[in-house]
Amino acid sequence: MKFDDMNQLIMLLAQINLAIAEPTVSAVGNIASSVNITQPLNGFISYSIEFSSFPDFAGNKTNPNDFSNNLLDNLGALAGVKPYIRVGGNTQDFAIWNSELKIALNGTYNLSRSADYPTTIEIGPAYFESYNTWPGVKFSHGFNMGGNHDSRQWETLLQTAAVACKVLNGDNLYLWEYGNEPDLFAGAVRPSNWNESEYVSEWLNGTRAIKNVFKESCPELSPDQYDFLAPSFAGTSNRLNTPRTWTDGLDEDKNIKLFSSHNYISGVETLGVTLQGTLLNHTRTLLSLSQHTSENRAINPGIPYILGETNSLYHQGRPGLSNAFGAALWAVDFAVSAAATGMGRVHFHMGTDYRYAAWQPVQTAKTTVGTKAPYYGNVAVAAFLGGGIGGGEFGDDRGKVGTGVAQVQLTGEGADGETDVAYAAYEKGAVVRVLVLNLREYNYTLNGTGPGLNPEQRPVKRYRFTGLDGVARSTAEVRRLSANGSDAVTGITWDGWSYNYELERGKPVRLGNVTTGETVEVVGGAVEVAVPDSEVVVLDFGTASR
Repeated sequence: MKFDDMNQLIMLLAQINLAIAEPTVSAVGNIASSVNITQPLNGFISYSIEFSSFPDFAGNKTNPNDFSNNLLDNLGALAGVKPYIRVGGNTQDFAIWNSELKIALNGTYNLSRSADYPTTIEIGPAYFESYNTWPGVKFSHGFNMGGNHDSRQWETLLQTAAVACKVLNGDNLYLWEYGNEPDLFAGAVRPSNWNESEYVSEWLNGTRAIKNVFKESCPELSPDQYDFLAPSFAGTSNRLNTPRTWTDGLDEDKNIKLFSSHNYISGVETLGVTLQGTLLNHTRTLLSLSQHTSENRAINPGIPYILGETNSLYHQGRPGLSNAFGAALWAVDFAVSAAATGMGRVHFHMGTDYRYAAWQPVQTAKTTVGTKAPYYGNVAVAAFLGGGIGGGEFGDDRGKVGTGVAQVQLTGEGADGETDVAYAAYEKGAVVRVLVLNLREYNYTLNGTGPGLNPEQRPVKRYRFTGLDGVARSTAEVRRLSANGSDAVTGITWDGWSYNYELERGKPVRLGNVTTGETVEVVGGAVEVAVPDSEVVVLDFGTASR
């Protein structure tokens, strides 16, 4: 047998070890006892793309980025709809309109402010070509509210609104957004004492002006095409208090369709950030999400709560953490936990050269074009949730037939709440899939840094699930999100599929060197599965028959 590289040999040895080792059951979950099933929105796994990076990700009418579109198609095939794309981020509040600009975007970097994106930006008509390159995708466009101390801010708002509504005016329109993270404006682009009522007054003034432009420039728009996601705060505890903005009349015009907030687990500069302690830590993830569920309960606006921008470590991630397989495991845990705690949709943020991005859309001096580890985590979640979520685009179909999600509590002497995690997906009230995460860090290189390989055998945990008497099939298909270890940045697969750029430009390619077709039997309403450290498994029992 010939091996193309050392990674293939290591993966084969790991599979042989897994087949030989039959560990005792370390954790047990009773599916029948799972309660509090929640129903996410359609396109639950979605993306937020940095405003200045959007032309790189999407391309233009002459040169559309088919690599990006292939990756979106993959998710659409699993989820039933392609991801919703929010175009925004810090740079939406730097963008100034220049009708004479011949290129999509002209950006100037100020390294004292950021090495990751330009902080002086002009956009021209060509920028909006990018909204026509991904068939079947719905977009939200972010308007400049912050201003970046530029006197042309208001003129830019009116001019770009007139252009944007001509491009996003049909099946490609998701929502609009006015301002990114205004809870961080005070002391930066607004007076240090800028408060909630002043923000609300400014937001209402701007969104009403946008609506007036729409009526004049795009009279064909229907009233529901004036709607926004808001307030797009950076978090739940910054300068502006979200409940107070609602009290002060943020939704006075009843045009907020989704209650959007942002979330990052930690920052790249934060001391003590590690893979195991920060990202591969289910307790940490739930604590971060609980801030949002508490905020939503405090306001209870009657509209779905989404994470309009989220990822692992803010300031675009840290190499070795945010771009490694461990970040893919984190993305699975975070997304499914968000779904089970009531978040309607998550938009994973990314930009050109961002360390935590799901893919790099173009070749640059810093980063090679290609599919990155977090994308594989997104695929695993989309496959677990399936194509029949049924929550609707804005929550209008919640409660109807579709996929529901609930956490499965794991018990047993070997169960660890920080690293052993399980969820069940339901259709018509019956369990159809179970997702298991073994979040224990396992590095395949020595100490996670190399240059040598880890001499320790990869540990394996065995999980047992009961209460499965009503599943559609007595045999469950086993699908694995796999890599050589949590520190791997290549050789990652989902159920034997690779989505690498260098194979078919992101289209799925089944690898012959990865074991697939594994099954486990449901015996007496119970099933067992072995999961190596740093791996995710989905058990598929087939479509509900009830």
